[in-house]
Amino acid sequence: MTFSSVLTRSATPRATIRRRPLACALLVALMLPGLALAQTAKEKELEARVAELERLVQQLASQQQQVQTQVTEVKAAQTAAPAAIAATPVKNPIQATTISTAGNPGTRFSYGGFIKLDASVTSTNDGDIADGSVGRLFYVPKAIPVGGGAAREGGSDTDMGANFSRFWFAADTDLESGDKLKGYLEFDLFGGGTTAFSGNEIATNTYALTVRHAYVTWNKWLAGQTWSNFQDANALPDTVDFLGPTEGTVFVRQAQLRYTSGPWSFSIENPETVYTPFRGNMAQVAGDDGAVPDITGRYTAKGDWGHFSVGALARQLKYQSGRANDSNTGYGVSVSGKWNLGASDDLRYMVTAGSGIGRYVGLALNNDAVLDGAGDLENIDLISGFVGWRHVFSPKLRGNVFYSRAEYDNKTALTGLGITKSAQSAHLNLIYTPIPKLDIGAEYIWGQREIETGDKGELNRLQTHVKYSF
Repeated sequence: MTFSSVLTRSATPRATIRRRPLACALLVALMLPGLALAQTAKEKELEARVAELERLVQQLASQQQQVQTQVTEVKAAQTAAPAAIAATPVKNPIQATTISTAGNPGTRFSYGGFIKLDASVTSTNDGDIADGSVGRLFYVPKAIPVGGGAAREGGSDTDMGANFSRFWFAADTDLESGDKLKGYLEFDLFGGGTTAFSGNEIATNTYALTVRHAYVTWNKWLAGQTWSNFQDANALPDTVDFLGPTEGTVFVRQAQLRYTSGPWSFSIENPETVYTPFRGNMAQVAGDDGAVPDITGRYTAKGDWGHFSVGALARQLKYQSGRANDSNTGYGVSVSGKWNLGASDDLRYMVTAGSGIGRYVGLALNNDAVLDGAGDLENIDLISGFVGWRHVFSPKLRGNVFYSRAEYDNKTALTGLGITKSAQSAHLNLIYTPIPKLDIGAEYIWGQREIETGDKGELNRLQTHVKYSF
């Protein structure tokens, strides 16, 4: 029973009315201590929260001051850095100035190449390939010995060398005018030495640098030395040997001026006539008497399927010696390309035919022309080509098989019977890439050269390499 109910029951209504204020007062008196205690707790909680906020504000202010101090110190160090470098040079700076100091602003400089060890074992059936000659280093069909008969025995030779290692430099610039400039230099170590021990295998195996490419491009123009526009380098097979299907390949690097627009390209290139003296058999004489540059044109179509290219060549052949003075016209057509057969296979091919273009094919396997008894030039006709299949077994293993051949129409009454009539070769290789940019390859090469007498010489070679590209 509550206090109010007791009062209600024990008193009259009038008395009740008089006593209710007293009851209310008593009730308020009983509740005031609790309210005071609750108010005190809330005030203390608010004070604690305010104190915590003040502490956090002070902490943030301190951190901001530290950051500002560090920024000021960094700016001061950056301002003083050039003076410090000038006063105390760094012993081994990675790069203190721009790489291409004489280049246009924004020029991009690049560098690359590869290191390559070649090793081969060569066997021939009609005499040895001369020591130190180019035919010992890679497949050169005109170096296959032929015509020795029973008096000459074949031999086997082992050769090793790193002189086909290569490096290049390039500088590319995109000007504000929209013009694009590029300079490119490429060298290998396949050159003659400059000391008594250079270029031999006695002690040092030292070789000099040789220029492969040296050109500048300006938008659609190219000027300098590079692959002939008559050559389709993109159609060449994936080989372990330096070149591979040599006798069936157009292969020339020379000075030229070239213009390219879309799929079309045209060039004027350095003229050089290579001829056989009257009844000179395999003798090869280079003449530089021509006044008209070699002229080429090429059309190339490209797509996901690969590429197809047609090249044409027209040139003046020139011979001048004393009172003898004669010229002739050489010409040729080359069809080549690469046909993709899915993700793992492709076919590569080239067919070249012409008259008076011998120096452009097979590393000058035969000559452009032959001199008759009166000192006049007679063209030598040819047809050559190769076809190759490439298969990728896995991301680390690929293989190639290809066949190459060249045929020449010699006027034997003028050349003699010791001149090359034909050459052919077959190649099979495997190339393993254990890690990116590192190739380990082996290639078996069978080669044969036939002269006009019908005599044939053969070559069997196992060519290997270890090649690191960078």
